Amino acid sequence: MTISGAESDRGELGRLLQQAGSTYDQQGAEALIDGVLGAPAEVGTSWHVLVADPMTPALANGLEARRAAKAKTNRNGLSAADFELLSREARLGRLRQALAAQGLDGFIVPRADEHQGEYVPPRGQRLTWLTGFTGSAGLAIVLRDRAALFVDGRYTLQAAAQVDTELFDIHHLIEEPPARWIGTALSPGVLGYDPWLHTPHDIDRFRAAAEKAGAILRAVSENPLDRIWSGRPAAPISPVVPHAERFAGESAQSKRARIGRTLGEEGAAAVVLTMPESIAWLLNIRGGDVPHTPLPSSFAILRRDGSVTLFIDRRKLVPGLQRHLGNAVTVMPPEELGPALDALAAEGARVQVDPATAASWIFHRLAAAGAQIHRAADPCLLPKACKNPVELDGTRAAHRRDGAALTRFLTWLAQEAPKGGLTEIAASDRLEAIRREGENFRDLSFSTISGAGSNGAIVHYRAMPETEKRLEPGSLYLVDSGAQYLDGTTDVTRTVAIGEPSPEMRDRFTRVLKGHIALALARFPKGTTGTQLDAFARRALWQKGLDYDHGTGHGVGSYLGVHEGPQRISKAPNGQALLPGMIVSNEPGYYKTGAYGIRIENLVLVRPVEDAGEREMLGFETLTLAPIDRNLIEASLLDQDEIAWLDRYHTSVRETLTPLVDLETARWLAEATAPIESA
Repeated sequence: MTISGAESDRGELGRLLQQAGSTYDQQGAEALIDGVLGAPAEVGTSWHVLVADPMTPALANGLEARRAAKAKTNRNGLSAADFELLSREARLGRLRQALAAQGLDGFIVPRADEHQGEYVPPRGQRLTWLTGFTGSAGLAIVLRDRAALFVDGRYTLQAAAQVDTELFDIHHLIEEPPARWIGTALSPGVLGYDPWLHTPHDIDRFRAAAEKAGAILRAVSENPLDRIWSGRPAAPISPVVPHAERFAGESAQSKRARIGRTLGEEGAAAVVLTMPESIAWLLNIRGGDVPHTPLPSSFAILRRDGSVTLFIDRRKLVPGLQRHLGNAVTVMPPEELGPALDALAAEGARVQVDPATAASWIFHRLAAAGAQIHRAADPCLLPKACKNPVELDGTRAAHRRDGAALTRFLTWLAQEAPKGGLTEIAASDRLEAIRREGENFRDLSFSTISGAGSNGAIVHYRAMPETEKRLEPGSLYLVDSGAQYLDGTTDVTRTVAIGEPSPEMRDRFTRVLKGHIALALARFPKGTTGTQLDAFARRALWQKGLDYDHGTGHGVGSYLGVHEGPQRISKAPNGQALLPGMIVSNEPGYYKTGAYGIRIENLVLVRPVEDAGEREMLGFETLTLAPIDRNLIEASLLDQDEIAWLDRYHTSVRETLTPLVDLETARWLAEATAPIESA
C-alpha cells in the first residue's frame, strides 16, 4: 500500500470512530491496536467492545483492516539493522555491547515478566527473543565471553533442538543451578539484573553466588535487552470482563472483606498483590493478556478494610466493569503504583508482600520509602486454591463436557490413525475443533502437546510444520490437552497405541498406570504434603530402575491458571499441605529418548475420607473422564485392587459420558471401557 493509501485508510478510520460515537480518535485507536497486537492471538475481535459499544459493522471492518495492516508492518517493515538482529548471534553481540555501555560484565535473562508468572505476553518474551528457546521455564546468563541457558528436565531435549549450542551452553536447572554456575564462571566484575524480573528469593541466591566469585550483583534501572529489541511488542491490551458469581461462587465484596480480615489478624494494614491470578480471583474479573490463561495484567493494593486500588490500563476495562468492581475499588494507571507504595510507607503502615512471588522492585521501592515490610505469602493463594462448592460443581460439569469432547476425538482417532496419513497438527486441530463446540468454552488451557513416536518423549513438545510426525503403526501417540471453560479448567493426557505396541511399551505403560492408580487410591492424614505422596506414583517404575524428570502433579485453577500453586506433588520439597477443595493433577510418565513417551494424566480433587478411623484422613476424587487405552495394558502386572480401580473408573466414564455423545462414539466407548481381563 502507498503512503497516501495508508493515510487515507487512517482518515477513514477516524471518520468511522466519530460516526460510532467512540471516545477514541484515530490516534488513540492506533495506540490501542498496538496493544491488541501485543496480546495473544486468542483475543480475536473481542477487543472491539473497548472502542465502541455498540459496535457498527463498518467500524469493526475498519478496525480489523487497520490491525492487519499494522501487523504486516510489524512483521515486514523492518530496517536493515532489524533484519540483522534476527540472527541470534547478532542479538547476543548487541546485548554484550549494551552491557559494556552500562558498565556490566554480565546479565541475567529469565523467562519472566513483572508478575513472575509462568505465562508471559509477547512483550515479556525476552528469553525467547535472545535464545530461541520457547519453553515455559528457563533462564540465561550472558557474560563477556560465554553464555549459558538453564532449563529443567522437561525441556532438555527441546532446548537442544531450539538453541544454538555454539552460542549458549545448556545446563540442567536443578542439577547445575544458575547460582552454582555463576560461582565458577563469573570473574570479578558486575553482574546485572532487572529487579522487575526476579523475586527477592532469586536475588539472594544470585548475590551469594556473585560474592563467591568476587563480583557485585547490581540492579539496573533500564533493561539492556529492552534497549536493543527493535520492534518489541507493546504492553498487551485485551478486554477485562466480570466473572459471574454463578461461576465464582462468592462475591468479590465478600472475598475482599474476608482477605481484609486476614490482613488484620496478621497485623498488616495492606497487602501488595502482584499476581494477576490473585487479582482476578479477588475481584471476580478475567482478562486475556497472556496465552490460554484469562489473566488481566495488573497490580493491586488491598487494605484491611476491604478496599482495593487496582493498577491497570483503563483502556482494557469493558463498559460496565467499574460498576461490577464497586465503589470500594479505585482504578489507577500502572505507573501510579510506585507513588502509591511511597504513600503507604509515609502512613507508617505495615505492608505485606510475598517474597516468593513479588518482584524485587516492589521491595526496593518500599524499603527506599521507609516502609515496614511484612514478608508473608500472598493471602489469596490458599483461598483461591481451595475451591468452594459452586466452583467444584462447575469443574465437575466442565470435566463431563470435556470428557465427552475428548472421547469423540479418541473415537475419530481410532478410525483415522490406521489409515497412515494422520499428522500431529491435524490431530490436535481436530481435538481443538471438537472442544470449541462445547458449552462455556473460552479457550484451550495451554498449547496442545501432540507428540507421535519420538516426539512424545519431549515432555513439553509443541508440534510445528518442520517437526511434526505422522502417527505410524507400531508407535505411541501422546496427547496432553485441556480447555478453559467459564465453569472450570481442564488438563488431561492420554497415550494411545497406533497399531500393535511392543512388549516394552506395554510394560512401561502399565508401570505408569500402576503409579497413577496408586496415587488415585492414596489415603493420607491431614497435613500431608504432595512431596510425601510423590513416591506413590514412581514406585513401579523405580522397581525397574526407571523414573521421569518432572513433577507428578500441579495445582489447577477455576477458569484461571492450568498450573496453580501453592500445592503440588513432586520430589521437590514443598511445605504446603494438601487441603480439601484443592485440585491437582495425577500425571506420572515415562520417556524413552528417540523412541516414545508415555503419560497418563487425570485431575483429582482433595476431599475428606469417610469412616477414616482415628485420624482425619483425606483422599482424591478423580475429576477427569476419558478412557485409558486398554491395548497398552499388560494385565499380568496389575494386582486385583488395581484392576478393580480401573474397571470402576471405566464404568464411571462410560455411564457418565454415553448420554453426552453420539451413537458411534457410544459404541466405541463401550468397547474401550470394557472390563480388563486379568492374567
